[in-house]
Amino acid sequence: MSLGSFIKKQFIDVLQWNEENDGVLAWRFPMQDFEIQNGAILNVRESQVALFVNEGKIADVFGPGTHKLTTNTLPLLTNLKNWDKLFDSPFKSDVYFFSTRVQTGRKWGTPQPITIRDADFDVIRVRAFGMYSYRVADARTFFTEISGTRDVYTRDDVEDQLRGILLATMATSLGSAKVAFLDMAANQALMAQQVKGDLYAAFARYGVGLDEFNVASVSLPEELQAALDERISAGMKGGLSGEKMSGFTQFQVASSIPLAAQNEGGLAGIGAGLGAGAMLGHAMAQGMSGSMIPQVPPAPTAPLQPPLAEIDPIEERLLKLKGLLDKGLISEDDYNSTKTELLRKLIG
Repeated sequence: MSLGSFIKKQFIDVLQWNEENDGVLAWRFPMQDFEIQNGAILNVRESQVALFVNEGKIADVFGPGTHKLTTNTLPLLTNLKNWDKLFDSPFKSDVYFFSTRVQTGRKWGTPQPITIRDADFDVIRVRAFGMYSYRVADARTFFTEISGTRDVYTRDDVEDQLRGILLATMATSLGSAKVAFLDMAANQALMAQQVKGDLYAAFARYGVGLDEFNVASVSLPEELQAALDERISAGMKGGLSGEKMSGFTQFQVASSIPLAAQNEGGLAGIGAGLGAGAMLGHAMAQGMSGSMIPQVPPAPTAPLQPPLAEIDPIEERLLKLKGLLDKGLISEDDYNSTKTELLRKLIG
C-alpha cells in the first residue's frame, strides 16, 4: 500500500443503520477501504440486531443499545483474531444489521388448489387466501440459512422462500388434520389455528418468527363448487329423511327433464318416468323412516300405463305437456319445441 493510500485510509468511529428504505431485513455496513477504530461506537436501535462476521465466521451479536467496541465488548472476535494484548489498533470485520420489526399485512394464497382427503367428499381440492405477519427472530440463523453475505436482503426476497414453506406446510397440516371442508369454510379460525402451529416451527428453522396467521377465505375450484351447490340444492347434507328424499326425487326429476328433451322422442315418454320416480321416492322414504312412522296401507294404484305415444291421442298429450309447463317442470323452450312436433303430427 502506498503512503498516499495509507494517509487517505479512513477509520470508522460510529456504526449505525438508519433504515432509510422500508422492506429491508438485512443490510451490510459498507466496509470497503475502512477499518473500525478502537473504542468506536456501535448504535443498535430498538428494532435492530447487529452481527459481526470475521472471515466468514459469526463472531459477536449485539442487541439494542449503544456499545463501545473494545476487547471487553468483543470477546468472541478478540478470540478469533488471537489478540494477545489489549485491542488498541484498528480492525476490519463485516458488520450486518438486521431489522427485527414485525412485517405486517403480508398476503398469502394458493395459486394452485391443494388436494386433501375430506370426511364428506372423500378427496377434494381447496383454495385458501389470507394474511400473515413475521419478523427476524434469530439473526444468527437468518444470516446462515437465508440472507448470507449479500449487501441488502429485502422482504420480497425472503417471502419467495416463505411462500413455498407456507404452502407445503399447509398441505401437510390440512391433510393430517382430517377437518371436513364444510367445517373449514364455516370456521376459518379453526383452519388457521391448525396451520399456524406447524407453520411456526417451519419458519423458526430459518430464524423467522411467525407473528400472526389468518385465513380470509376457503373455496373449491369452480367445478367442485358446482357439484357442492347441486348437493346442497338436493338437501343431501347428512341423512335423508322421508321429507328430504321427496325433495331429492323432485330435484332429480326436474334436472332430468332438459336432458330427456334432447333425446330421440323428446318428452314423449316422460309421463311414465315421472310415475316411476314418484313411486321410488315414496318407497325409499318409507324404508328410511322405519318404525318411527305408522305404517299405512298404500292406496290401490292403477298399473303403470304404457308410454303415452302408444295409447294417448295427440290432443291429450298436448294437455299433459301444458300441465308440466304450468308446474315449472319443463322450460318454455322445451314446451314450444315438443308442442310444434306434436302439432305437426296432428295436422299431418
